[in-house]
Amino acid sequence: MSSVSVSYPLPESVWLCFALPEEMRLRRSWLRRRPDVHVLVTGVGPEPARRALETQLELVRPRAVLSCGFAGALDPNLSVGTVLFATEDCNWRDRFLQAGARPARFLTLPRMVTSASEKSQLWQSSRADAVEMESEPIAALCCGRKIPFAVVRVISDAASESLPVNFARWLGPDGHLNRAAFLRAVMVRPTFWPSVVKLACRARRAARRLAEVLAAALSNESGADSLAET
Repeated sequence: MSSVSVSYPLPESVWLCFALPEEMRLRRSWLRRRPDVHVLVTGVGPEPARRALETQLELVRPRAVLSCGFAGALDPNLSVGTVLFATEDCNWRDRFLQAGARPARFLTLPRMVTSASEKSQLWQSSRADAVEMESEPIAALCCGRKIPFAVVRVISDAASESLPVNFARWLGPDGHLNRAAFLRAVMVRPTFWPSVVKLACRARRAARRLAEVLAAALSNESGADSLAET
């Protein structure tokens, strides 16, 4: 599967980069009314993210690029659903603070961190607040082109918990999830179902919270909750 865009990017639009469609919960009706906002689904990992964004940047220059999606907590004090951000741009910093996000430090790795023990080790060694897989190459591309950039991520799993499965096993070379293969693997191990369903439900709620913050930061309007999918 190739990278997927919700709309063709217009010049001087704000680009929201997500690794997977499940991370993007902004209402499509709201996006249709905002042609200045472009969604790019890049695939999981540094290389798919770099390739997808670089391809788009050859076509048009954005006003700003935001690396969005899930992140795993490294700081033990962060709870699921907390929205964090990092940026050197004062305008976006103010927007995200007003929208209810917290400033943070992110660690980008080329692999998924699935165990609580490794999260603890990374917290001790890096003092980063959260870990994710795409922001570093996106930041590098934006920095080289002097494009305003920010990371805005929602905590999908706490520092104290391990993921029930390593989803990286079902990622293709383009960084997209092979859902059919994943479902087949889970079906042959039915004991996984409760934990996977719980994780999916919680991730959906976290994605909705991220959508609320993004909508507020992009619109500066009240009632941003209605802009997130239910």
